[in-house]
Amino acid sequence: MTANYKEFKLTIGGKEVTIETGKYTEQANGSCIVRCGETAVMLTVCMAATAREGIDFFPLQVDYEEKMYAVGKIPGSFKRREGRASDKAILTARLIDRPLRPLFPKGLFNDVVVVATALSVEPDVSPEPLAMVGSSVALSISDIPWAGPTGSVVVGLVDGEYVINPDAEQRAKSTIHLNLAGTKDAILMIEAGADEVSNEEMVGAIMFGHKEIKNICTFIEESIVPVIGKPKKEIELYHVPEALDKDVRAFAAEKIEWAIDTTDRKEREERYSAVEKETLEHFADIYPENAREIKDAIYYLNKEKIRAKIFDKGIRPDGRGLKDVRPIWCERHVLPRVHGSAVFTRGQTQTLTTCTLDMLAAAQKLEGLDDETVKRYMHQYNFPGYCTGEAKAIRGAGRREIGHGALAERALIPVLPSEEEFPYSIRVVNDILSSNGSSSMASVCGSTMALMDAGVPIKAPVAGVAMGLIKNQETGEFRVLTDIQGLEDFLGDMDFKVAGTQKGITAIQMDIKIKGISEEIMHTAIEQANEGRTFILSKMLEVVPEVAPDLSKYAPRIISFKIDPEKIGDVVGKQGKVINSIIAETGTKIDIEDDGTVCIASFGDSEAALRAKAIVESIVRDPEVGDMFIGRVVRILSTMGAFVEFAPGKDGMIHISKMADHRIEKVEDVLAVGDVVKVKIIKIGEKGIDFKLLEKMA
Repeated sequence: MTANYKEFKLTIGGKEVTIETGKYTEQANGSCIVRCGETAVMLTVCMAATAREGIDFFPLQVDYEEKMYAVGKIPGSFKRREGRASDKAILTARLIDRPLRPLFPKGLFNDVVVVATALSVEPDVSPEPLAMVGSSVALSISDIPWAGPTGSVVVGLVDGEYVINPDAEQRAKSTIHLNLAGTKDAILMIEAGADEVSNEEMVGAIMFGHKEIKNICTFIEESIVPVIGKPKKEIELYHVPEALDKDVRAFAAEKIEWAIDTTDRKEREERYSAVEKETLEHFADIYPENAREIKDAIYYLNKEKIRAKIFDKGIRPDGRGLKDVRPIWCERHVLPRVHGSAVFTRGQTQTLTTCTLDMLAAAQKLEGLDDETVKRYMHQYNFPGYCTGEAKAIRGAGRREIGHGALAERALIPVLPSEEEFPYSIRVVNDILSSNGSSSMASVCGSTMALMDAGVPIKAPVAGVAMGLIKNQETGEFRVLTDIQGLEDFLGDMDFKVAGTQKGITAIQMDIKIKGISEEIMHTAIEQANEGRTFILSKMLEVVPEVAPDLSKYAPRIISFKIDPEKIGDVVGKQGKVINSIIAETGTKIDIEDDGTVCIASFGDSEAALRAKAIVESIVRDPEVGDMFIGRVVRILSTMGAFVEFAPGKDGMIHISKMADHRIEKVEDVLAVGDVVKVKIIKIGEKGIDFKLLEKMA
């Protein structure tokens, strides 16, 4: 044991959590291992010694590493090693990132990298909230300037009671899954999925979780940092020189007032560019080496003027009031060969959404640290460069695309029918055609319409809206904005997305740029979002008032039923001979799960699936005396009888004496190989089944 080793214990949600430092990763700026039960997560934070040149943003990178050894698995990839981060790992990294980012000092351009590594995971203790707490500890005890600590928890609602960091059984029963982070004073990050819960239940969960967060923050601040915390580094932060800022403001203030005095986005941008150009030219000789600082001074001045106009006059850049939703238009079934499609347009934000249906076997296979192995509902979001007018090549989905897709997926999962009700895999794709803010919530609306157009029997339509915030940091006064556009997101203090049905909330995501929001702001935002969501739903339902009564003629018709798992081998047959013969005869696709669930899909011929089902049922059914079948003659013994296959791989014999009421000299006088006959079982013995011929069909 090293001399620097320290161990701290606290209780979170009734479970003991241990935080270890000083034993591993000694060269990182800060590190720790967080343990609870048999779950252990390692956190490290490192900062570059100097600022990265030529950037105007804070280069924070957060990675969440899922080590498959943590759950005793060998990776299934060709090289048998972890590869590209899974979607869940990327989403977890985003959860860690979002509450940390607002607390770094403005003007810090040194690279900061946070790495969370799941080392050991038990099903009842999720590693994600431990990773979030560990990131706060590692930064708090490091020499990196940061205004923490923060605390993080998961809140569930089980049988009407709130639960902190629920175990696997509780998670399965919970109607809320809320990831929450904040400081002692305010909430910083919210990410939640819910089963149509009320505003009061959601706010109650947030407040319940914040109580635990306060305890975590206090423990880090009072019990850990004083013992092992390093002095924070003195770093020269980037800022606009005071004299330059004063001069730019004096020259450009009235010009910026003119630039923002229009509700047309294109005109406003052109005016701003003209003011920026004129200001740069004016100060070219006075501040020849400070073009960047001049641009930044203009940007901050523009931000102040727009915010003041919203705050003082209640007038937004496009002329709307604080609660107004942008103009909406929608259409459905825009792509005839696609199973379901819709376009949702709100202002300058537009999404094309498609819905594709397939068999359950088409579900996405997952490999991760939890027990989920397949995903039946797949929701994907694409954000090509052309949607913002950028000449940018199309690449694979990035972290933002994965995050937005997951949010929309979370919003819609509570209203999807079960596998038993609707035995299909469902893929929904949002292609953003134009974006000026709140494209993720537009994708929720478009997805609802596409699902309904496809005939998916959802429980209720879901809509989403993004709320913004302008807050006066000195007085605490604030203004909440409904349906924010890109500029309001960029210059505002909050992006608070709320999705749900008429009945209640199904998903929430909140990101902020200030150091937390109060309970009052949260209540106001959620209530105002409910008004906006109701209005948007009404516009959607004008175009798609109800779920389509029938599936597209191009969608598969799927029948799902169960058989005795011990009879699966009979249906499959040796080397798949039986099941392949059914597929060839009926033109269907057949999948059989280990639990005996049989899914049969037909394409075009809606009766084919029923024929295949009848054949499968005939195979698994135990024949009894008196049962009647329609089968085919497969073999003849001239003086003895004919063998009839009444189900794939199963046959019985019609004795020559049971073929007619009169004497027959030879079987060929009555039957030939290939004849289809109707027969009745008259005896089941050790040697097999005996039939009586009832009718020659063909």
